[in-house]
Amino acid sequence: MEPRRVFRLPRPGPGPGPDPAQGRLQGLPGRVQCQPSLPLPARPAPPSPKPSVAPLSALLRSLGFHEQPCPPPGGLSNPLGRGSGAAVGAAAWPGPGPEDEEGVAALPAGPRLLCHGRGDALPDPPRSAAPAAILPRGKPCSAPEPTPPGPQPSLRLPPVPGTPQAASRPALQVKTTAKGISLPLGLNSVKIHCQNEAVYQYHVTFSPEVECRSARFAMLKEQQAVTGDVTAFDGSILYLPILLPQQVSVKAHRRGDGEEITITIQNTKVLEPSSDLCIPFYNVVFRRVLRILDMKLVEKSFFEPEQAAVLQHCRMQIWPGYSVSIRKKEGGLFLLVDAIHKVISSESVLSLMQSIYRQSASSFQDECTKQLVGSVVITRYNYRTYRIDDICWDKSPRSTFTLASGEEVTFLDYYSRTYGIVIRDLEQPLLVHRPKEKHTPQGRRRQLDMVLLVPELAFVTGLPDKRRDSRMVKEVMREIHQSPRQHCQRLAVLLRRIRESPEALQELSRWGLRLEPGIHRTQGRILPSERISLRHCSFTPSEELIWNKEVTREASISTVSMSHWLLVYPRKLQNLARDLVVTMESICSPLGMQVSKPILVELKDDRIETYAKSIRSFLNTQDRVQLLLCLISGNREDLYAAIKKLCCLHAPVPSQVINAQSLGSQLNKMRAVVHKVLLQINCKLGGELWGVDIPLKQLMVVGMDVYHSRGASSVIGFVASMNPILTKWYSRVVFQMPHQEIADSLRLLLLDALQRFHEVNHLLPQKIVLYRDGVADSQLDTVLKYEVPQLQRCFGSFHSYQPSMVVMVVQKKISTKFYTLMGEQVGSPPPGTVLDHTVTSSEWQDFFLLAHHSRQGCSNPTRYVCVLNTTSLSWENLQRLTFKLCHLYWNWPGTIRVPAPCKYAHKLAFLAGQVLHHEPSAQLRDRLFFL
Repeated sequence: MEPRRVFRLPRPGPGPGPDPAQGRLQGLPGRVQCQPSLPLPARPAPPSPKPSVAPLSALLRSLGFHEQPCPPPGGLSNPLGRGSGAAVGAAAWPGPGPEDEEGVAALPAGPRLLCHGRGDALPDPPRSAAPAAILPRGKPCSAPEPTPPGPQPSLRLPPVPGTPQAASRPALQVKTTAKGISLPLGLNSVKIHCQNEAVYQYHVTFSPEVECRSARFAMLKEQQAVTGDVTAFDGSILYLPILLPQQVSVKAHRRGDGEEITITIQNTKVLEPSSDLCIPFYNVVFRRVLRILDMKLVEKSFFEPEQAAVLQHCRMQIWPGYSVSIRKKEGGLFLLVDAIHKVISSESVLSLMQSIYRQSASSFQDECTKQLVGSVVITRYNYRTYRIDDICWDKSPRSTFTLASGEEVTFLDYYSRTYGIVIRDLEQPLLVHRPKEKHTPQGRRRQLDMVLLVPELAFVTGLPDKRRDSRMVKEVMREIHQSPRQHCQRLAVLLRRIRESPEALQELSRWGLRLEPGIHRTQGRILPSERISLRHCSFTPSEELIWNKEVTREASISTVSMSHWLLVYPRKLQNLARDLVVTMESICSPLGMQVSKPILVELKDDRIETYAKSIRSFLNTQDRVQLLLCLISGNREDLYAAIKKLCCLHAPVPSQVINAQSLGSQLNKMRAVVHKVLLQINCKLGGELWGVDIPLKQLMVVGMDVYHSRGASSVIGFVASMNPILTKWYSRVVFQMPHQEIADSLRLLLLDALQRFHEVNHLLPQKIVLYRDGVADSQLDTVLKYEVPQLQRCFGSFHSYQPSMVVMVVQKKISTKFYTLMGEQVGSPPPGTVLDHTVTSSEWQDFFLLAHHSRQGCSNPTRYVCVLNTTSLSWENLQRLTFKLCHLYWNWPGTIRVPAPCKYAHKLAFLAGQVLHHEPSAQLRDRLFFL
């Protein structure tokens, strides 16, 4: 007989309030291994040990942040899980509640470095390679570039030299300022001044030992006569703004059994107020300030539910809020503030389930599972969010669970006693949330509880896919998108509220913190504009850096004639198919293309099986098919995936899928859409649309991104340039472990790209610039010590080959925003704006670049972190090259946020991970088939 399951509930939250949700992820099964075109040398011997943890991480770990708290006594005061659902299984790790309600700040755990993976582990640079210059903050290091006087290195593959050592950061250097047009900028950062002379660190011991972390907090809190009422404590390390004697011993009594405990407080260190070790509890202090202003913590941001905008038509609420963090930058301590929003349904999940039942009673459970599983909900009573992983149909609010005290209680009674909430529908099923599996600092897996939620008390966050329409999206976007002036005004309102609150000012002054009265102002630069080159002309684009008209009126750099192609369409779209062919033939000449009559394949219906059978039949019998163009009716994701799998895996050929609804019924709209389609087809056939001036010779530019899908393999997209003007690209895909961000197949990928580069150009590149997308600050050291050596290692596979290399990490998900400040006017900076000082990192060489024109909302720049530079390229050269590459994404006639190779790598990884689930055919590697 199955043992009885024990249910426990999580700790009550701060109080009632509304709820949020996110999109759902789809599975990604399968993994394939890539083989290089030339034989690889034998694998190196045993991998080197993992890189040591960064000093700050090690220090924070040594403070004991990993200790697991024990549950406080009493059933209802210590429910399990992240929120107030029922919990099943082992005791839950507490949620992100780093602060004791009575003022003892519990510091968050320090960051952890993950360097797990398959394949090469921590290789060293080859013995023949030039020493790497790692770029922390300061002037870029440069090394003389190897320019071999004789013939290019051969493709002979000798044995790989010994395993290279992981790179390390050199001493900081002074940075030189690059030239450019100066531009006054405002930032969403506020300078923080530290007025205290020092922060004092103490080590706290308990005798006899007290294992329970919450009990330690309670005992130390009773010693305010000694420590004062301003403390930050993590269970073993105590921070105070006052100096105590070298060693202090006090007595306390344990609440459970009354045993006397001796607490010894020993002075261990005097910290500068701006020390890195002070930043975590400065952030705790500022979270207290926002709580004083009556804001509600949801995940890691603060919101004001009382100020919510209600959209009656959409049945949605939009909560205004702030994302805040204190960070140490090159110019000192700054408070980074971003004005954000959270979209929440006004209807409970129960109301949504009732609506589904009315529409489809026969398939009610299946439809509920389809629409709800994967959504993120928020609970009104504790402002916490949960992802719905399942629906428990055999339980209801009448079901019982066991509290930590051992008492059995129903959900009905629990919510009534704990929150004063009366649940009305007693027959509703319960929602299931399974927290992600976590690991302890010792590497052991920690089993977390299953949380059960009552649908009546949960509200979906985000825009629901099922009910989403253009009107809803427009209304929501109108509320969310803020102009630079509106964004700046919201920051000013927050700063004014802090200044006008004596309690908030007192909380800051206890630690000697003082905020500047306004946002930080500084000087940025505008990079020179780039000329766009077509086949017969070149031009300087408009101020918005968009050249849509020019590319539809002038011939592209190179084109491929469509002489043998298939057009597949269902019978009901035969008139539209005829109009499409006529339009393509009439507008192709200005683009420099030739479009011949297609082979028409008319289908009797639009079922997936009909498409697949007909396409497979024609592709197997027609050897010279250049392109397959399919017309489909509506947004059919399943049909789109089936066509792409056929054309990318089974019968490799470039393919184009057009939704009939996007063509419209008006001729002008169809011509505009067909213009874009023809340009995209030209790319997929191997043509080149436009270019910019690239003065560097023997250069290879590489883009890399990793796509993650929930529960399925992660996918590395790797794209490398194959010609001097960076208009020919070679792509590869590699699958690795689920949720694995750090790549372990880079040696194979770069080696394959270099071999292909040699086949095309009959030489190897002497400069390699790699743009690595999707890496957080906590993983920069891992990229440097694990990924970079893999890249350097493949150079030893070629005789006497020592290229110079730049590795740039691209970060899009940042909160930094730019404003132009001209007197009282606040606006968006022009494309090409660069900022490389003051709010940049004090540890790494980085800069912010706004490469695109912002049509809506504030300008979001992209951050570039240079972790390696062994070239002679200056800091300004790298900024100019990065800006040039933002012009070369051929799916948009304008600049984009990131360099084109990064965007190509993302598109490739997304297609392989979301649709194909396998590596595309090798026959397509030199085409941009994934656009």
